[in-house]
Amino acid sequence: MFDCIIVGAGPAGGTAAYHLAKRGRSVLVLEKESLPRYKPCGGGVSPAIAQWFDFDFSPAISLKINKLRYTWQMEDPVEAQVKTAEPIWMVRRDIFDHFLIQQAQKQGAELRDGTPVTSIEFKNDAWQVNTSGEPVVGRYLIAADGSHGPMAKWLGFKERKRRMAGALEVEIPNHNQNSPINFDFGLVKNGYIWNFPKADGYSLGIGTFVGGGTQDLKGILAKYADSFGLNVKNGKEYGHALALWDGDFQLHTQNAVLAGEAACVVDPFTAEGIRPSIFSGMKAAEAIDKALTGQSDALAGYTQVMTEEWGSDMVWAQRLAGAFYRFPGIAYKLGVKRPSATQRMAEILCGELRYSEIANHAIKRLSSGLIPGRG
Repeated sequence: MFDCIIVGAGPAGGTAAYHLAKRGRSVLVLEKESLPRYKPCGGGVSPAIAQWFDFDFSPAISLKINKLRYTWQMEDPVEAQVKTAEPIWMVRRDIFDHFLIQQAQKQGAELRDGTPVTSIEFKNDAWQVNTSGEPVVGRYLIAADGSHGPMAKWLGFKERKRRMAGALEVEIPNHNQNSPINFDFGLVKNGYIWNFPKADGYSLGIGTFVGGGTQDLKGILAKYADSFGLNVKNGKEYGHALALWDGDFQLHTQNAVLAGEAACVVDPFTAEGIRPSIFSGMKAAEAIDKALTGQSDALAGYTQVMTEEWGSDMVWAQRLAGAFYRFPGIAYKLGVKRPSATQRMAEILCGELRYSEIANHAIKRLSSGLIPGRG
């Protein structure tokens, strides 16, 4: 019997496996795909995650970038230098996720990839996890199988507070290590388009976060790619859903917790998912370690920690998203084009600033721009 079985080998699952194994717990990670596996994702990672680990992430980082470039409908560019302690990391998820799991394996965690979970049963005070191979048993369970994984439903989480957003992404091979991180507003309703450079290419994507309606996302993305001299036909397009935070809900049940996108932790303003997934994986590991020592309220404590330390800031992210994406033209003029605003956004992306420290002022400024004669 394992102390903990983790379903899903993404950032949340890998993080939880690392921290539990490092504490001497027996851990099994089940992953339906064979690692390393491709994962559509812009791949922007806050360097703040380094504080939660005691190893060097350099082998998993494609580029470090300290330049941001914003445009409004591919024009009116704003360029900004990121004045933070560490630049933003650009990663490829196949490499990054596998690297994280490998660090967990070095601590003693066991990985069984290419092993889909088919069902779960709680009996004799433990979880039996049935797989495409033999069944396995663990005292505790972490569901980290993403926004569309079946684990949350099987665990009884029928209603999760989340806002589903759509994203379309494409990887285009190229060679340009001097490109900034690019964001465009205005071409897509209630969202933005991005071009994140990697050492050997670009990750382009388009996302709608506040009810984008019917839009020609493929056509818009192709037009945006063309502005960089890139052809989306040179890469494969992937459409996928994002589970944005839309309010707090219980993340624990009998001997089990949700982590990562299964817990709907994606930032509702930027759609950042890697850092919050890693944070949830770390906190899930801490809670289960406490539960294994006999602390009866440990899993409830996980829900509380995520509500207080993550959800409280996402309230502000959601409010800011509501104001920004509904009036993007005014937001671009009064927000993005202000040097101080772009620097604050960089600090949020790098984990040096919280939304609660800036959102109230930003929303008031955007609101003033809607009143004739002010702004």
